[in-house]
Amino acid sequence: MYAAAIPFPAIDPVLIEIGPLAIRWYALAYIAGLVLGWRYVVRLMRREDLWGRRGAPATADDIDDLLTWVALGVILGGRLGYVLFYNPGYYLANPLQIPVLWEGGMSFHGGFLGVILAIFGFARKRGIPLFPLGDSIAAAAPIGLFFGRIANFINAELYGRATDVPWAVLFPVAPDGRLEARHPSQLYEAALEGLLLFLVLRFLTHRREALERPGLVTGVFLIGYGLSRIVVETVREPDAHIGYLVPLGWTGVTMGMVLSLPMVLIGLWFALRAPRQA
Repeated sequence: MYAAAIPFPAIDPVLIEIGPLAIRWYALAYIAGLVLGWRYVVRLMRREDLWGRRGAPATADDIDDLLTWVALGVILGGRLGYVLFYNPGYYLANPLQIPVLWEGGMSFHGGFLGVILAIFGFARKRGIPLFPLGDSIAAAAPIGLFFGRIANFINAELYGRATDVPWAVLFPVAPDGRLEARHPSQLYEAALEGLLLFLVLRFLTHRREALERPGLVTGVFLIGYGLSRIVVETVREPDAHIGYLVPLGWTGVTMGMVLSLPMVLIGLWFALRAPRQA
């Protein structure tokens, strides 16, 4: 099985280390996702032709200010989501470990809820229409997802289950670091949740007047992410301390599936309630 597997590119998770200061790829992925996503939303706001007669819901200056809110939502929500959804027992016994972000442990679903709260609070404070603002953020969200999954791959974490497919990657499996051929599930997610979903949303916003139909882009994002995550979860190794919530033959129901299914259902509701015409 190992003869056909692709060796894992041993990339040091720490890009630069100066004394006690360490700059990690994981942190750079978050920064790149936030900065590029912010610039993309600014460009959307400046394209008045994409918004129809209502016009863009916010100014470029508004989006500059929103960046701080979204960053806090991603970081705080992502960490608290991981603590509450994936390992509450451990952190209840070790509360001082909760702020230790550099050792890993972030939840997309928690970060997603944090961003929702950030957008809601910001929109209410500035008097900005909620759904159009949310649509612009949803259109840019796959950028951050792409970089985040690439960072997961570099860190050799969240890998898939053992397999003999030709594109399997020899991951150093924790805790003893032995090599095992596994699905590169991080790259699957980068391709589906990141690249493909971005292209789908880009097509809708720039070719199908989707930004003129408040809630549609958000709905498609929720559906796309939820389905992508559920599909990849069938080959992704479940968290060791959780395992399969419901074993089903060669796979099973995971926590990621359970958290993603409501996103699909809510996304369908958003897409169906969106105005049918621009």
